[in-house]
Amino acid sequence: MASVPTATLPTGEKVAALGQGTWQMGDSARRRKEEVAALRLGFDLGMTLVDTAEMYASGGAEEVVAEAIAGRRDEIFIVSKVMPQNASRRGTIAACEKSLKRLKVETIDLYLLHWPGNAPFAETLEAFTTLKAARKIRYWGVSNFDVREMEEVVSLPGGNGVATDQVMYNLNRRGIEFSLIPWCEKHRVPIMAYSPLDQGKLLRSREVQGIAAKHSATVAQIALAWVLRENNMIAIPKAGSEAHVRENYGALKVRLDADDLAALDRAFPPPGRKKSLEMT
Repeated sequence: MASVPTATLPTGEKVAALGQGTWQMGDSARRRKEEVAALRLGFDLGMTLVDTAEMYASGGAEEVVAEAIAGRRDEIFIVSKVMPQNASRRGTIAACEKSLKRLKVETIDLYLLHWPGNAPFAETLEAFTTLKAARKIRYWGVSNFDVREMEEVVSLPGGNGVATDQVMYNLNRRGIEFSLIPWCEKHRVPIMAYSPLDQGKLLRSREVQGIAAKHSATVAQIALAWVLRENNMIAIPKAGSEAHVRENYGALKVRLDADDLAALDRAFPPPGRKKSLEMT
């Protein structure tokens, strides 16, 4: 079995660099058993970081996670998120309490603001600080924040405690390489990459298909291996079936060489200028 690589949080704690996303999970009772089985298989393979949010299926994804982690909570690193409309000081604390109940846990390992909203981040940070002191969360972070927002975060009292920035990153969406990745590297903040397959769009790429054939791999495995090439990058692909989990895990066996990376750069050029942060 391939060993799952790790990424290092600013505290020095190591987490699985290949985790599991849960967007669109929890929408269907009919798929519940399959989704739980997929997450459990991922945990067995070492993909022990699981990402969810109060927004996903209106809390349904958190309930799927609760079932999947039953009996093995200590093995799993749980990430969840508060929506910006709930991100006032009082609202963040209330949202976290609801997520804890749905997850059936006492503590969320990493709690994120899902995207910037109207509530001043200073208020959200106050709530994160309160939740951390109460041991309701261990770490806090943000999602869909660009450099300007990250600078605001770290300028606040206690803001240098930010543990991650979760953003869209894949071959089709490389804008963060221009300034956000360098900023995060400088501040030792790992990036958590969602939509590493660009919601399936990369599966149709002839260039990636050619490299996949060379490595006897799938297109998805090449796209995922490309994201994981970055140092201290956490990828959180969603997999709603055991077969899909095994395919994601197989990306760890792929070693892209210089020719592969050059071909991918030609097909998907890196950014030559600052671009607006892309998100879904």
